[in-house]
Amino acid sequence: RKALNRELSKLFNEMWDADVHRLRPGKDYTIDVQGKAGPAQQGDSAVQDNAARHLFHNVNEERLKSIKTFATFISLLDNYETSTGVAEVVTPEEIVENNCFLDAILATEVMRLAHDYLLKKNLAKPNLADFKHQLYDIWFQLYARKEGDRPDSCGFEHVFVGETRRGKEILGLHNWVQFYLQEKRNQIDYKGYVARKTKTRPDEDDQVLSIQFTWKGSVKPIGSTFIGVSPEFEFALYTVIFLLSEERVTRETVKIDEYELQVVVWRHGHHIGTAYPVLLSTTSE
Repeated sequence: RKALNRELSKLFNEMWDADVHRLRPGKDYTIDVQGKAGPAQQGDSAVQDNAARHLFHNVNEERLKSIKTFATFISLLDNYETSTGVAEVVTPEEIVENNCFLDAILATEVMRLAHDYLLKKNLAKPNLADFKHQLYDIWFQLYARKEGDRPDSCGFEHVFVGETRRGKEILGLHNWVQFYLQEKRNQIDYKGYVARKTKTRPDEDDQVLSIQFTWKGSVKPIGSTFIGVSPEFEFALYTVIFLLSEERVTRETVKIDEYELQVVVWRHGHHIGTAYPVLLSTTSE
């Protein structure tokens, strides 16, 4: 596996420390990890359920609504048609919402750190308005997941909202706020956690989890996600890795806080295909 990237670890820890909007475990939200997930394959229709209750016991929604980056982020979650192969229609209102979200995150210290770092590497435009255009293109520009299809996807939809393929597979959905809101609507069924080698069971205050769940009738055998972090933190993290490399798939090993992670970013031309964290000490048992 790739050696630890110290330069990126340093940057991402600065961003982690600067993430004043991150929710605090046990205070702003509580999770209930319950049982360990059983074996499952992508495409299984039924899997063992080792968690009778929701993963999120509670989340302080007042706090979410009072933080501009979360509030503008949540307004984007209902803008997408989750089935791949079904063309997306972007309305003028949605374009306004996308821009409001980008304006909100660009005003944060987390995004400023990312922008400064990318400027030093000559990978970002110095002017914030130009940088915003660059972010819009990377995350919100529509493309076709499969050749020949109509534009049915974008980086934001895949990573943060989630998509389904032929009603059998779950693609993406690596965001805790979307997970919580879907769970609240009984759209998601949390099936249990996937353990780490060094730690058999996650704690209630772990801010990166590997979990198994079903959504819209399909199973995600294992999905990793940050818990409690702000949308700007994830956005900044994945954007930096995306812009640093031209490869189709980039995997960077970093240590953020106590978590040893591989951050994986797939590109789709000039756009993000998918992006997610993998807990390195996760066993596949």
